[in-house]
Amino acid sequence: QVHLVESGGGLVQAGGSLRLSCAASGRTFSNYAMAWYRRAPGNQRELVAHISSSGRTTAADSVKGRFTISRDNAKNTVYLQMNNLKPEDTAVYYCNALYGASNFWGQGTQVTVSS
Repeated sequence: QVHLVESGGGLVQAGGSLRLSCAASGRTFSNYAMAWYRRAPGNQRELVAHISSSGRTTAADSVKGRFTISRDNAKNTVYLQMNNLKPEDTAVYYCNALYGASNFWGQGTQVTVSS
């Protein structure tokens, strides 16, 4: 069992930056692939960025060049650095941990970008 707690969301003006953090419980964090998803009002949940257990990263086209996912296995934490934020980035952001058939979600953190 993995418990995920997101933090770092808030209100920011367009062009600003935020860093989201996701702290995970458990001693096997390094084995998990981690990801950030988001859900905007009226939209389906979408994958924002992913980092494998080995540190390989991918990102959605809509955030490439602006968002960076990283992980610190010593701190059991995954981060999402978000730069040059746009109003369309407004959403609830969720942390996800995946290992085999085990799939865990955090409670989400709200990011609101004003124009």
